[in-house]
Amino acid sequence: MYQDTVQEARLLSKTPFVVALYACFFVLLFLFDLSGSGFAELLAPAIGSDSEGGVYARFVTSITLSAIITLGIWLIGKLKFNAQRVTVWLIMAGLFMLFFTSFDLSFDFIQSKIWFMVSQGILTTLYISVISISIASVLAIIGAVAKLSSNGFANGLASFYTSFFRGLPLLMQVYLIYLGLPQLGFVIDAVPAGILALSLCYGAYMTEIFRAGIESIPKGQWEAARSIGFKFGLTMRRIILPQAIPLIIPPTGNQFIAMLKDSSLVSVIGVWELMFLARTLGQKDFKHMEMLITAAMLYWILSMVLEFAQSHIERRYRKG
Repeated sequence: MYQDTVQEARLLSKTPFVVALYACFFVLLFLFDLSGSGFAELLAPAIGSDSEGGVYARFVTSITLSAIITLGIWLIGKLKFNAQRVTVWLIMAGLFMLFFTSFDLSFDFIQSKIWFMVSQGILTTLYISVISISIASVLAIIGAVAKLSSNGFANGLASFYTSFFRGLPLLMQVYLIYLGLPQLGFVIDAVPAGILALSLCYGAYMTEIFRAGIESIPKGQWEAARSIGFKFGLTMRRIILPQAIPLIIPPTGNQFIAMLKDSSLVSVIGVWELMFLARTLGQKDFKHMEMLITAAMLYWILSMVLEFAQSHIERRYRKG
């Protein structure tokens, strides 16, 4: 988003907004009733004998915590942009950690399984996703060119492909490929079946991304290239794709991140990726939350690495 050149007073500098914010927090916290929380224990000298869930305890806890939260938000609003981002990230990370620790997790169990989840689960998840996105990109280029073609046969095939694979849930495609093909005599292992399903599904979505990127290039450039004798392939390689790729990269990066998470669906056919390991390891020792939260953190870290790589590639193409 571009920097707004119109200078206006910040919302947090307006007293009515701050009062309204404080009132909202108070009502919300009062409804949630935090009189039995650890924060209420800190207020025991003020609450006194009413610290076991009475209205007075709820009122004092809510009004105090609302004041602290509102003051914190007001102070963050005084910081510079980068300082605000870092502060908000740290606070949110702290709140998430506080939320997760409320499950009374066994960190010794997590520590004993984390390396296996990283070495086996992440490795499998990554290579399934990388191979799938590579095949999907090839399918997308072919599909996009076919959809832009004046050949009715090619256009019909590409349109049917995108309509069919975008119209079915990915989980159903995984089942249809893994269970359906053997009935036709094509026995396929779980990993190739998962890769095929992900490639076909995301290839259909990415076909539309590539088509839109190619169509965004003015028609005159295509006509100019053809008028000086460029063949179709040369026109695409030298003229159209170099200009379309910077437009295609952001949504393609988003598709890769989405695929990374959707690769968890292939766990239903027994692929030892991250989600499968989280479910089986946790089920064996009745430590479901430990493994699910660990897997969630690993997926998040992978997504952040991909987001960083995507932003780096986008900056590189913007510089030309």
